[in-house]
Amino acid sequence: MDNLSISDEASEFSHPSPPSSLDQTDTPATARTGYTSSMMSVDSFAYYRTNSGISESADENACSSNAPSPLRGLARLVSRNPPSLSRLGMKQHQKMVDDKTDNHETSDLEAELMKERFAKLLLGEDMSGGGKGVCTAVSISNAITNLYATVFGQNLRLEPLQQEKRTLWKREMKCLLSVCDYIVEFYTETQNLPNGSPIEVMASRPRADIYINLPALKKLDTMLIEILDSFEETEFWYEEQGNMSISSNKPGSSFRKVVHRNEEKWWVPVPRVPSGGISKASRVDLRHKRDCANQIHKAAMAINTSVLAEIEIPESYMAALPKSGRASVGDTIYRYMYNAEKFSPEQLLDNLKISSEHEALEIADRVEASMYTWRRKACMSHSKSSWNMVKDLMSEDEKSDKNYMLAERADSLLFSLKHRYPGLSQTSLDTCKIQCNRDVGQSILESYSRVLEGLAYNIVAWIEDVLYADTSEKGQ
Repeated sequence: MDNLSISDEASEFSHPSPPSSLDQTDTPATARTGYTSSMMSVDSFAYYRTNSGISESADENACSSNAPSPLRGLARLVSRNPPSLSRLGMKQHQKMVDDKTDNHETSDLEAELMKERFAKLLLGEDMSGGGKGVCTAVSISNAITNLYATVFGQNLRLEPLQQEKRTLWKREMKCLLSVCDYIVEFYTETQNLPNGSPIEVMASRPRADIYINLPALKKLDTMLIEILDSFEETEFWYEEQGNMSISSNKPGSSFRKVVHRNEEKWWVPVPRVPSGGISKASRVDLRHKRDCANQIHKAAMAINTSVLAEIEIPESYMAALPKSGRASVGDTIYRYMYNAEKFSPEQLLDNLKISSEHEALEIADRVEASMYTWRRKACMSHSKSSWNMVKDLMSEDEKSDKNYMLAERADSLLFSLKHRYPGLSQTSLDTCKIQCNRDVGQSILESYSRVLEGLAYNIVAWIEDVLYADTSEKGQ
């Protein structure tokens, strides 16, 4: 009987008559709001009125008839099955709250990172706010360099880039490169008025160097990431040099005795190959990827060289040049450059017997300083013009001058030196140009091409290490 009465009451109460306009108007706003936020699940018992409405309806029914109050029926239903009423709704509500919290935390974290980047760019890396920071061009160049060190600095082997670092690289570079969208150059174009008469107006377009080089750099960036992603499953592996002796003594170990290619870089992991070497297909694939990375390296280096050549030479560098080019370059190099009838930079580099990159960089600095000293002496009357323009203006007699000849030979020697040692660090002039540059577009192109050049060079070197390990294993 109790069950029957409860069912009747529930049936009667689950289909209430629509409230009148007076009831809706008299219902307090706070009651309607409180009801909406505590709406139950569809699978649970649903009642779409407020508690105040229930009380008013119960009082009216009690006064008009002797029927049992529907409020008591509702209370019995709720007391009969409280878990089914609250558990599902609470789970769904909690899940929605957790998802919203995670999304808010992620967006807040990204917003804080962007605020930090934006603040550093505006302050010029001077956190005191005293206006003693670097210019915007140098600040963006440093930001790209530091981002590269953060993402790729610890990546010393052929393996896919971690998803977190990949996302960081794409997000930050997209923000830094977006500055180029607003670097434009103005030109005049002709437009026709409604009456047909022509008129010249000023229009804007992307600056030529950015329009040509930036899409190429983005493509090279994508290609390098794809090369790293292709090394997900390989026949070789890596091991730290400090753990090699322990691992080689393990029972059943097939590790070979590694022949170190460069003892100076002791922190670089050593590639290991299985006994008998890697398969032919894997070897062909490695060589193909090495050639692709090498072409990317050459393209990035060409862009970097062209951008650096366009940056104006700082006055501080020109003021610090030696008065004598011979004293700067040294007697040995000077005699060969001056006395040789047919100058061969490759033969000169062979005779120098350079033993380290540090020595090569020192020679590059001295040759470059001597080159600009001889150029300055050769074009004293055109000191404010570029060297290429000066060469066009010079007569044949002036081109036979000793300073002009030495400057041209020094230029070819520096070019051969940089190509023989592609991993060579920047010269003193390059560093001075980067630090004194004020052009934001050139700064972005230079730093972007420089970091891509370094990444491509590293990939080529890592592949060479694996091929060297394979050759050494087969030679045993």
